[in-house]
Amino acid sequence: MGTLADAALAGCAGAPVTAGTPEAPAPVPRSPAPPSTAPPPAPPPLAGLPGMPPVIDPHNVYSQAGANMLSGAVQGDKALVYVPHDVSGDVWVIDPRTFAVIAKHPAGKQVQHVVPSYDMRTLYAADDVGNHLLPFDARTGLPGRPVPATAPYNLYFTPDGRFAIVVAEARAELIWYDPHSWKQLDVTALPDCAGIDHADFSADGRTAVFTAEFSGRAAVIDVASHRHVRTIDMPHRNTGMGPQDIKTAPDGSAYYIADSDEGGLWVLDGAATKVLRFIRTGKGAHGLYLSRDAQQLYVTNRLEGSVSVLDAYSGAPVAKWKIPGGGSPDMGNVSADGSRLWLSGRYDDVVYVLSTADGKLIRKIPVGREPHGLCVWPQPGRYSLGHTGITR
Repeated sequence: MGTLADAALAGCAGAPVTAGTPEAPAPVPRSPAPPSTAPPPAPPPLAGLPGMPPVIDPHNVYSQAGANMLSGAVQGDKALVYVPHDVSGDVWVIDPRTFAVIAKHPAGKQVQHVVPSYDMRTLYAADDVGNHLLPFDARTGLPGRPVPATAPYNLYFTPDGRFAIVVAEARAELIWYDPHSWKQLDVTALPDCAGIDHADFSADGRTAVFTAEFSGRAAVIDVASHRHVRTIDMPHRNTGMGPQDIKTAPDGSAYYIADSDEGGLWVLDGAATKVLRFIRTGKGAHGLYLSRDAQQLYVTNRLEGSVSVLDAYSGAPVAKWKIPGGGSPDMGNVSADGSRLWLSGRYDDVVYVLSTADGKLIRKIPVGREPHGLCVWPQPGRYSLGHTGITR
């Protein structure tokens, strides 16, 4: 963010007084000029990826995904929470008003995440062992016919909506598909990035950063060319549960990367060239979610049963919420109105519902075996970048 320089007022000097001439009149004191009421100039627009919806507020790229800012496309959708399970291989559906499980759908062998499509009309349950995506109609909550896809651990969409990116963790590849026909279009091989799994995009949409959990790295991808630009090593010795979820700061100045091994977040610069610093949060730091006003960042500490609350811009600690009796908070999202944080309890076979006002546990809901990337629907925003609902 730039700052405005103070304007300097220059006075005019009177004519010099010479002998034999009348004395010049004393200058009349001037009152100080009133402070300017004109608003500061708007920040220059970002030169975004062609075809990407414009960034309305460069200071907050999530400004169009605020509380209850539901687009017309999703306003008629059923309010539901979709819970995929790694072990039981199904998707359970919860009514968020009653907290009751209202449906159980077989979805595959190892279902990792439920991911909103770019246009927010379809929710895809990703089965990386069964090699398919199971689409759910976002309006009715009912599943359709499986879509073949190669090892889809996770799923993302480019900010212009042109490509779906299947994160094939088992193959260390990013596989680029047409998001409508699901025809495979390209492959980005990442042989030095074992455990490739989570991603987020720069404010201008031109760069994607993917974390590589098993190798302790992050891969920087040029979105337009699909080219692997560079690899960034996290400054630690990875033991197998390293960099996981990643979130772009609201002003695009940094990327936060959760590192389970280290118990906190690495901070990359906004250009994704280097690690700037480390923020300690708690044992097993894993999932990253923003408050609806994008002022706070929620960090799930999966191995200590807590959620750290940070300032989303500075990373400064705000609070730590401990789940009564402990737990394993993993993946999820914030409700459309911003009042509740829904999280899977990965190793406890439950779903937690927390108040975002004070972290109070509202409800603990028993579910299937190893719940993972649950999706809270509907979500505010104009479009989805994938995962469990990164919307802008």
